[in-house]
Amino acid sequence: MTRTRHRHTVDSLCEVMGRIAPIRAAAERDNVGLLVGDSAWPMKRILLTIDLTGPVLDEARRGKFDAILSYHPTIFRPVSRMVPDRTEQAGIAAEALASRIAVYSPHTAFDAAVGGANDCLAERCGLADTRPFAAAAIGRSECKLAVFVPVANVDQVAEAVFQAGAGRIGDYEKCSYRLRGEGTFFGTDATDPVVGRKGRLERVEEIRMEVVFPKASLADVAAAVRRSHPYEEPAFDVYPLETLPDGRIGQGRIGRFKKAITLGTLARRLTRETGAANVQIVGKASRKLGRALVCVGMAGSMPFELADPPCGRGDVVITGEMRHHDALRILRYDAMAILLGHWASERPALAPLAARLKNALPGVSVNVSRADYDPFKPG
Repeated sequence: MTRTRHRHTVDSLCEVMGRIAPIRAAAERDNVGLLVGDSAWPMKRILLTIDLTGPVLDEARRGKFDAILSYHPTIFRPVSRMVPDRTEQAGIAAEALASRIAVYSPHTAFDAAVGGANDCLAERCGLADTRPFAAAAIGRSECKLAVFVPVANVDQVAEAVFQAGAGRIGDYEKCSYRLRGEGTFFGTDATDPVVGRKGRLERVEEIRMEVVFPKASLADVAAAVRRSHPYEEPAFDVYPLETLPDGRIGQGRIGRFKKAITLGTLARRLTRETGAANVQIVGKASRKLGRALVCVGMAGSMPFELADPPCGRGDVVITGEMRHHDALRILRYDAMAILLGHWASERPALAPLAARLKNALPGVSVNVSRADYDPFKPG
């Protein structure tokens, strides 16, 4: 029996993460994607972490990992130098580069994704019927081609545009819609028509074929039509398509509790579920909870300004950390909050992500870092 050998590169990780957490779903000005390394580098081992710290990089070196998936971007703002220096985050990135260890960051793209960081935390809260604060429009920038082809030639034109990148919808390929009709034309003396004769009105049974394609493939698709179409002057139209929001993808999560619960009981449950060491609450522990608004990391003003409807009476905001004045605002709205700690609110998403990567990248070893840590400790 012959064993199948799987050869993966860093680009394989980029491609899989692009499906799990589409980069276009990331928050504006976030720095996500491949931040360090070459996409062509071979990849056999991936290490997952919330932060790329010195100890995590040492762990990656000892374990001979080829790539690190660091939830938080190791490079966030423009840097003026890239030299190994562990007092600077860019210096740790430079050290990874010198060690030929690639670094990929999904950050808010993973927060927004189906099964991402917010969904993982919402699940641990015991929520049902969850949805984003606001749905994100993340589809590819696409166009639709409508081309008119004689019946006998429609398959050859279709195959040409499919080869040029048209006709893909999700995991389906060679998708088209075809409608039979009649086309007319009158060839002047300067023409040399393939069908009929010049100097008279011709009627031809034709197929109107429609296919979608990425906007970036426009030139290739148009060239394929002209190359494969039997007519001297093929008739076709191109329409830009609007990108529609995906109701499952977006920042934050709103949901209802499957069972009635109080603020204090939920805080204790999340302490056990996440291993958080510094859980705080805003509001009375005995209060019963209504709706939940989940936002890993730091909620900021999103529960008030992005959620629809916004945070209000009886709601609980479940997040990592919160500014003093945002906590006061929560109380003014007669709402509540649970603060798990920034790191602790995000860390539970790593194990499920590792499992998904193992399934998508057969032959690649995927581990969650043991050196990753919460910088805040109980006093």
